[in-house]
Amino acid sequence: MRLPVAYGLALVSGLGLWLSFPPIGLWWLAPLCVAGLGAAVHRQRHWAGFGLGTVAGWALFVPLLDWTGTQVGAWPWLLLATLQAVFVGMLGAFTAGGGRVFDRWHWTWPVGTAALWVGMEAVRDRFPFGGFPWGRLAFAQADSPLLAFAWLGGAPLVTFVTALSGGLLLCAVWRWRHIGWGKVTAFAAAAVLLVLAGLVVPTSTPGGREAVVAIVQGNVPRLGLDFNAQRLQVLNNHAEATIELAGRVARGSEPQPDLVIWPENSSDIDPVRNLDAKAIIDNAAAVIKAPILVGALVKGPDGRSRNSGLVVYAGQEPRVGYVKRNLVPFVEQVPFRDLVEKITDKVKIAGNFAPGTEPGVVDIGGVKVGDVICYEIAFDDVVRETVDTGAELIAVQTNNATFNNAEAQQQLAMVRLRAVEHGRSALMASTVGVSAYVDADGTVHEATEFNTRAAMSRAVRLGDGVTPAHLLGMLPELLIAAGAVAIVVAAVVLRRRRVGTSA
Repeated sequence: MRLPVAYGLALVSGLGLWLSFPPIGLWWLAPLCVAGLGAAVHRQRHWAGFGLGTVAGWALFVPLLDWTGTQVGAWPWLLLATLQAVFVGMLGAFTAGGGRVFDRWHWTWPVGTAALWVGMEAVRDRFPFGGFPWGRLAFAQADSPLLAFAWLGGAPLVTFVTALSGGLLLCAVWRWRHIGWGKVTAFAAAAVLLVLAGLVVPTSTPGGREAVVAIVQGNVPRLGLDFNAQRLQVLNNHAEATIELAGRVARGSEPQPDLVIWPENSSDIDPVRNLDAKAIIDNAAAVIKAPILVGALVKGPDGRSRNSGLVVYAGQEPRVGYVKRNLVPFVEQVPFRDLVEKITDKVKIAGNFAPGTEPGVVDIGGVKVGDVICYEIAFDDVVRETVDTGAELIAVQTNNATFNNAEAQQQLAMVRLRAVEHGRSALMASTVGVSAYVDADGTVHEATEFNTRAAMSRAVRLGDGVTPAHLLGMLPELLIAAGAVAIVVAAVVLRRRRVGTSA
């Protein structure tokens, strides 16, 4: 493909990938755009493949991550989007190099395309500074039949089958002149059947008892970085919404909850040290007649704050149930802080939080809650370890007040995938929305509007089993990534042989 045409196709493919994610959610575009990028880079030189992939990555991540710049301006947003685009650029380079393998053994093309996508995401999910998994192909498939594959192999397998269906379409379109309409139809039909296969992949029905769980979305005085400038008002909002819910419970219009989940940052006044904050939360727990899991900033003995899930029973001392482990780089903690502060003083506004060390399993109200705070839901190992440690329910405490509805919808899609992956009911509790309950098959219930106050109580089924994805753990990702490495190695060997033959 001529480079001007290839760059146009790469740009369109990246934009199509963005459109496949929430809140737009045209999930079926993802396989088509994988095929488009694959066609753009095929038989190109490595640097051209890198450039084409980077263009596609920019077209994907600049609009997808626009919420990161809503309060801090364009530069952090564009730098983050560029960094993520570079990973897609590397995918483009390796896919271009793999063309020698794909041309020699045609059956490897769709499989190799899918393996290289998983390999790229495996690296991007971990590097640098712990990685940034936002924008994985799997997270665009919450409304797709392909979501069910999370039950078998988690997010890596969902990414694989999404890209595999795109690779099959690529083979059909690219080689239609050479393989005949019969094989073209077979490739295209295989891609469609792969997507439809998700309809017959089973999902778990949790076999534990029912528990009634309340979610409180108290809302904030104003959106933005200063959402918590009125910290007492934010705390009061959540307490008042809880008391309003208690009134509906007393009237019989809502079921009596066994426990209540408040979101991240619902109390940025430390209830362990501040008696007024403690009294407000204690009163809310007494009125609702249930313990509350409060998203709170709690100061430790070293003077550093912890982003915590705090357990509050009326009349008892609050206790820390979980401390967030995956802190957001340059927001909750600054890597190489001493060095970075010499370059810019802007990082001084960033937090210096202390990370937790233990998986987030909190025993509250007789339920073992797998507590996951904010963007930790994007990380495979964080959620898996809560279930390993006995979580019966996945609860995501998050604060979306510094972002927008698009970010909240993207996060909810991740919650849906995790519910299917681990066979657990799940919920998302946000300060401003979106808050919702999610069944173990990914179905959403009672999703709230953004930037509103809401409180609800619902019976959920607790999980007591394990899915194939949970049993296999990292194995699907490792095996698929090994396939990506094999493609790269085979391409290098073929290139050296070609050079040797030419010499």
